[in-house]
Order: sequence, then structure tokens, then C-alpha cells
Amino acid sequence: MESGLKPINRTTSMEVLQGKYQLGRLLGRGSFAKVYYAQSLVDGTSVAIKVIDKANIVNTTMEPRIIREVSVMRRLQHPNIIRIHEVMATKTKIFLVMEYARGGELSSKISRRRRLSEPIARRYFQQLVVALHFCHKNGVAHRDIKPHNLLLDEEGNLKVSDFGLSALPEQLKNGLLHTACGTPAYTAPEVVGRRGYDGAKADAWSCGVLLFVFLAGFLPFDDSNLTVMYRKIHRREFQFPSWFSKPVRWVISRLLDPNPETRISIHDLMEVAWVKKPFQSKGCKSQLDLEKMSPKFDSFRTAPVNVLNAFDIISMSSGLDLSGLFEADEKKERRFTSMASAEKIVESVKEMGRQLGYDVERRKGGSIGLKKGRLVLLVEVLEVAASLYLVEVKVVDGGTEFAEVYWGDLRAGLEDIVLAWHNDGI
Repeated sequence: MESGLKPINRTTSMEVLQGKYQLGRLLGRGSFAKVYYAQSLVDGTSVAIKVIDKANIVNTTMEPRIIREVSVMRRLQHPNIIRIHEVMATKTKIFLVMEYARGGELSSKISRRRRLSEPIARRYFQQLVVALHFCHKNGVAHRDIKPHNLLLDEEGNLKVSDFGLSALPEQLKNGLLHTACGTPAYTAPEVVGRRGYDGAKADAWSCGVLLFVFLAGFLPFDDSNLTVMYRKIHRREFQFPSWFSKPVRWVISRLLDPNPETRISIHDLMEVAWVKKPFQSKGCKSQLDLEKMSPKFDSFRTAPVNVLNAFDIISMSSGLDLSGLFEADEKKERRFTSMASAEKIVESVKEMGRQLGYDVERRKGGSIGLKKGRLVLLVEVLEVAASLYLVEVKVVDGGTEFAEVYWGDLRAGLEDIVLAWHNDGI
């Protein structure tokens, strides 16, 4: 049992979840979820459980955010990234069982101290940089870096959390992201511009804002009028407090460069002398040497299953049937699994498309486009486990009147490779 924890009283009136976890105090709440402290009934270890009410997320943008959050957290396993242990569900709720960060939000620590000393700020900044470098190497951009999304463990080590707005390689178009998201005061100017942006460079900008906040206790760009604030951001209109050292000013200036082409990257940031300087403190249990940490942390690997969508959540749910977790729009989307090879699936889809009179094109990222008049279908093949593929067929244009007979033709054309259809009510 984890040291310092009181023994679990199994007869307590506190709620027991799925016979596995005893829920404790409320840690925090948001618009769509509550997070509780909990203990495992098996070994007494502490966890945090995010409880999401399904009724609150129907027809909202939260469904893809939850899927993305689980996808990324299962994909990335790193000492400075909150780990997800398990996903469970009932008819009314979804439960995300995650690593418990005993130290709470870093934002609370900054609020109590007003601002951080340079050595402490550098220590957190180093851990953030190492975590983001790992994310970027594995194709993940966080896109919502801010103090509230940075947690601390019991030894004061930083843990990056909340990957609901993160982006995976599958979301790239022409090598760039196009969705404007994030928290305005921390968001890079090119993200707001909606002209396409590099997610890693956008994260680098957010790191610059964050380092400023660590040391100053307030934002470099802040105005109740967003238009005025964005104008300041584009013009880089901010002032350094007098106590900022020259090396810190240089780092922040290179990060808060409105031009992403000349902005320093996270990879190059790790070679900057100020960032690499070891942290030393008598009151700290661990000492951080970025130069020694980087090769060690780079050796961490992504989870063997690339969790990309709701079907993958079903597959990793410890035997629970989560097929009703999210409902796809039956008029615009179908999914099926296949144990044929990826090459066989692609060739079968292309052949089926030609036979049904579609113009067929192979798109970047491996997807297949099928076009017939105004109707456009997008077919994506996703590996969800060894020798198991999930194929999604989406109507992306001209599909509001897509008749059921077309789905029937599609089913018939792919019959030889389909293991099971998952959301078409058949």
C-alpha cells in the first residue's frame, strides 16, 4: 500500500466504482466532468478519476475531445506526462482512471507565491520542454499549454495533463494543422490566423508565455478586448520586469517570435545553455540534468496500440462493452473491422469504388477519396491492434440525402474483407 495512506474501510458509505475503486474527495470540476480522488480496492494505490456524464456531452464538441484525450494518453508514456490507467463506462457515465498528481495544479503554487524564483521556474520549464519534445517526436502537439494543465507529483515533478485539444498526425492537411483552439492568452498568433500552422512551433510559443508567467506572476499579453490582445501579440508588445535575467529574456524573446519560421523550436531549445543548466537544491529530493535526461526519456516508447477513436476505447476497456460510448451519425458514417492486410483493404476499397462508378484517389495520410458527382466519401484505414484494422467510411460532401441503398452497395462490394460492421444498425 502507498505510504502515508490510511487503510481502506471497505464498509464505508463512500461510493465504490465498478467494484474496483473507492471514490473520495472532489479534486476539481469543469463544464462536462468532475475529477475525484480514489483508491484501488486491490492494492490501495491512489488514482484520479474523471467522471463524465454522457448526457452533458451529447451533440457537443466534447466527444472528439474525450476520444483524443484517451488516444494521446494511451499513446504517450513518459515520466512527465499524466498516465491513463483504465477507461470504464456505464449507461450514463464515462470514467477515465488516471495517475494521481498529489501536488495539484502548478497554477495554485504560482498563485500562492505570486511568482517563482529563476531556479524553480527553470526546473519546471526543463521538465515541460523534455515532455513536449517527447510528444513532438511521437507526432503529438498539445495545443493547450498553460499552468492549469500542468500538475505536480508528491516530489514536485511536473506532469503535463489535459490532452483534449491535442493533435495527432492523422489531423494534418498538407503537413499543417488548421483548427484554431487553445486558451487565447497562451495561443500562438498563427493558430488564430487559420492559415495552417505547425503544432510543435505553436507549443513553443505557449512555452514562452508560460516561462514569462512563471517568473513574473502575470501574462505578457493580457487585455479584456481580444482584438487588442491579438494586436499586441502580433506586434510583440510586452515588457520584461526588471528582475528578469538576460538569458531568460533571450529565451522568451526567441519563443515569443510571431513568425513561426524564425521562432526557436523545442528541439533547439533543449540545447540552450540556460535551459540545460542543472537544478540544484538542498530541499529537493531530485536533481535535474537535462543533458542526461534527454537520451533517457527519448527511450520511452509509445503504447503498442495507437488509440485513435471510440472503437479503440472499446478494445482497451478491460472487458466492458463501451460500444455505446458515442454514436456515429448513421447517415454520414459507417465503420467496420477487418483482419485483411492494410494493402488488401486499400485495394478492395479502390476496386469497389471503381465498380460503383466513383472516381478514386489516394490522399495524403493514406486515406482514400471516392467521388461521384457531388457525393464525396473519405475512407480511412486505422490499425487498432496487431492484424486488426478499423475502416471508417465518411460522407464528407453532398451526403445529406445519401440513400441507404448506397450503403448496401458498399457493404456488398466489401463483403470479402469485412469482419464486422459496428455502427450501421445491421
